Amino acid sequence: MRIVLVGCSLIAIGGAGAAQPVERPLRMIAANAVKDGLQQLTTQYERQFGHRVEIVWSGTEATARRIAAEERFDAVLIGGEAIDRLVAAGHLAPDVKVAVARTGVAVAVRNGYPPPVIDSADALRAALLAAPRVAYSAGPSGVYIESLIVRLGLGEQVAAKLTRPSSGAEVAQLVARRAVDLAFAQVSELVGVAEIQSLGPLPPSLQNYTIYVAASGRSDVHPQTTAWLRFLTSPQAREAIEAMGMEQP
Repeated sequence: MRIVLVGCSLIAIGGAGAAQPVERPLRMIAANAVKDGLQQLTTQYERQFGHRVEIVWSGTEATARRIAAEERFDAVLIGGEAIDRLVAAGHLAPDVKVAVARTGVAVAVRNGYPPPVIDSADALRAALLAAPRVAYSAGPSGVYIESLIVRLGLGEQVAAKLTRPSSGAEVAQLVARRAVDLAFAQVSELVGVAEIQSLGPLPPSLQNYTIYVAASGRSDVHPQTTAWLRFLTSPQAREAIEAMGMEQP
């Protein structure tokens, strides 16, 4: 886990509990990929410290567009590369960034579709060629899958059967509705979806990891923002993060 601090210090967890209550909830926008774990952590935090947290859910790229359009949030939790772009463009504060969770890319097929072997580049190439309909998200995992398809020499061969919704959560829904046959998304977005067959993560030789990073908004930030971000990186958060199929960086 890496915490980047420039020009400010995070409030200790114990200090957060002693702070005076504030009426306005802390408002955060976060990627769908971390939804289950973050909901659990929000409940824990509110019970322990008495500060309310409201979370708006969106895909990483959709979130980046909202922040770039100056929609106001106290904190943002999305893929680290998108956070870096927003900080560089001046849309997020440069002084606080915390790495919250790391996850790889997983593969799933619709119920009733013969599960292919995906344990090597050749096997994955064959699976992509055989699948009538393939989906991947517009988020960090999808950007990687696009590059992987090109690396496998399949850019033109599979282009016509690709579907690219805005988030991995939408990918999972397409698989559950049997609208696609083979799909790629973050591990956390395919865990526990009963209507699909999860094939597990990509093999190590093909795997790519996304680090989800939380950052502070630029102005009028809620006084509990730094304490909340600290909580997300604490040992208390590990169980909820691992339950999503992720790990603390």
